[in-house]
Amino acid sequence: MDVRSVIREENPKNLPSPPQSLDHADHMLQTALLGYPQLATDHLLHGEMRGKLAKTVGNFIRRLDLEFRKSAPSAEDSENDRKSKILVRHNAYEALIEIAMNLIGIEGIWAGFSSEEKNRVFNHMVETLETWENLEGKNGGVSIASVTVEELISNMKKVQGGKSMVSEMGKEIEGELEEGRKTASFISAARRAIQENVYYQMTLRGMCKFGNDYAVGLRWVRHLGFVQVSTNPTLAAKAFEDFPELWEDFKRAVRDHPEWLRDPERYKDEIAMEGTITALLDNLRVFSPVALLSDYQHGMVSYQLNPNISGSLEESVSDALKVYSRIQEYLRVYNEYLTWGYSTPVEAGRPDVVFKVSGGSPAATEITATLTSLGIGTNDTVVFSVAQEALLITQKFKGLAQAVKKGIPITQTYETNMGGRLEYHLRDVLGEELLTEALEKFDDKHGMVHELAQKLGAKGVDPSLSLEEKVKCVTSAFRGNLKSFTLDSFVDVISKAKIRGNTEEETFEHLKGLEELVQQAGVYVTQRVYQLFFSPENRPKWLEYLQEEYGLSEDQAEDVMGKVDVLPASKRRPNDTYLTLASRNMTNTEFPDHQVNVLRASRQEWFDLSKFEDSALNEPDPKVLGGLLEFEDFRKAYEITPELKAIFERVGVRTEGLGEGGLKPEEWPEFGPVVKTMRGFTRDYIEFREKAVAFVREIA
Repeated sequence: MDVRSVIREENPKNLPSPPQSLDHADHMLQTALLGYPQLATDHLLHGEMRGKLAKTVGNFIRRLDLEFRKSAPSAEDSENDRKSKILVRHNAYEALIEIAMNLIGIEGIWAGFSSEEKNRVFNHMVETLETWENLEGKNGGVSIASVTVEELISNMKKVQGGKSMVSEMGKEIEGELEEGRKTASFISAARRAIQENVYYQMTLRGMCKFGNDYAVGLRWVRHLGFVQVSTNPTLAAKAFEDFPELWEDFKRAVRDHPEWLRDPERYKDEIAMEGTITALLDNLRVFSPVALLSDYQHGMVSYQLNPNISGSLEESVSDALKVYSRIQEYLRVYNEYLTWGYSTPVEAGRPDVVFKVSGGSPAATEITATLTSLGIGTNDTVVFSVAQEALLITQKFKGLAQAVKKGIPITQTYETNMGGRLEYHLRDVLGEELLTEALEKFDDKHGMVHELAQKLGAKGVDPSLSLEEKVKCVTSAFRGNLKSFTLDSFVDVISKAKIRGNTEEETFEHLKGLEELVQQAGVYVTQRVYQLFFSPENRPKWLEYLQEEYGLSEDQAEDVMGKVDVLPASKRRPNDTYLTLASRNMTNTEFPDHQVNVLRASRQEWFDLSKFEDSALNEPDPKVLGGLLEFEDFRKAYEITPELKAIFERVGVRTEGLGEGGLKPEEWPEFGPVVKTMRGFTRDYIEFREKAVAFVREIA
């Protein structure tokens, strides 16, 4: 029998509600053997388990060890018996591995377990796993232990097509596996990979919080201390690509809606909504214990609302409430199992979801205030400017204050800053200007553009396009064409035109200077927003303002302030992370391939993590900032507005030097990076919706 196929095709049984458990060990055993080893082990992550961890896990091992030995293969086994025994052993191995991972990861610290307690239980895991593997070896046949470990590593390597930090960790762990003790060597290698990782170190030192800009590989980043997941239609679609088995989960959801099968086109947005929830459901489950441990300040999963209705308050709020209710129902039994047997009152029914609201529309201000006033978290996205972020943060304050005054426990919220996309837009604009000016020096303008496009490997440069359209296309960083002004082929064209220097060296130096300016744009916007609200000088002023403006107590004002984080996103270089760290009110969200670069940078000889403590409070380089302010779109992104100036002055925040040329709400929809990003998000949403609808048609 193919052990790997049996494991991959396992269909966990439904969780009975309410659980029929005798004690914590029995509860974990039943949960694991029903096919939920991760849920079984996450059940331990609770404050009431402190001091009882070793005994509880010991009782669990005793029960699980008996089941493991009863599942020894026999010549009389039927095919179903053999499958059942394989799954018992696989789930037993995975349960002990996951206990070890939670203890060597940050979760054990969050739960408050002592080092002595964690080390003792970890050693018990090693001893038990080695015993089981030896027992399996005597039984002969394919090693279930080996296949279990291989599947865990295989799933790690799938994240972002193998270009992720989790994938790299998987390869490193794989290289340390020992024959005959695969599971024990796996958790020992994982311990090193996790605890030596720079993200684990930054979390341990309280330097910043981190989020994952991807929908898979989440337990691994959770072990490193990540507390947030950011998703969008693109990432939901990629989750289905990375793990095609999600389509089977989606199929089960579709069968609950016969009306969809009769007329899929009529319900296309509902189908897309359900498909997105399917992609995110595992995310919500992975981070649910984090949300419960932190009273919903951490462990949030961002769900992006339909971009086609982002300008409508009524439709956006209606969609958010539908999704919220659906997720609440999906998580009800799961969270019931997480919290079973504990006496501490917790709100296990609240979903660990926040809604991504498009800051590309002025309606975002009302949507944000409305949802937060209901105790529902928001994550404003498609945001590139200080003015957008600052106004939306004030709306978060307003909504959160209203919720607090009604006695509603509030959820963490985020204010995204898409710094990398701002950088891309500025490079688009400057690149287009430079190439257009350079082409005036050549007779065969179209030929020069096509030659440059070929050397860059540029996409989408159709011969039928006008010269202006070709230039826009070839210089587009958003399309992945012009990734840097210092690329040899681009330097060559500008150099030949002699518009930025008489020699190639002079041209290169000029373009290098432009590139260095552009690369700081997103970082400077993030730092300014953060300092305006959360610097040691300004944070107390906002606390006082919240008390006076909304009639809050000191504790209530602190609760409101504590539930708003700046969220730097869409990074392009390690310093986009390292220069935006802050010990409070900051969560850096990272793409998996960006995480690799951050990790690699930390392994360089020159690297000194202590130099980046609270780097979000750094002042910009006057020369670099002066150069950036020469560009109109950066001024729009960096300066505030007269409306914001009045608010800041009322709060007591100094406004000298902040300018007043920032984006006004009515200008948000037309700002270049907003247009480009919304175009992409809308296209990706429609493509994902069409795939989901086509899948429903197939089922029908």
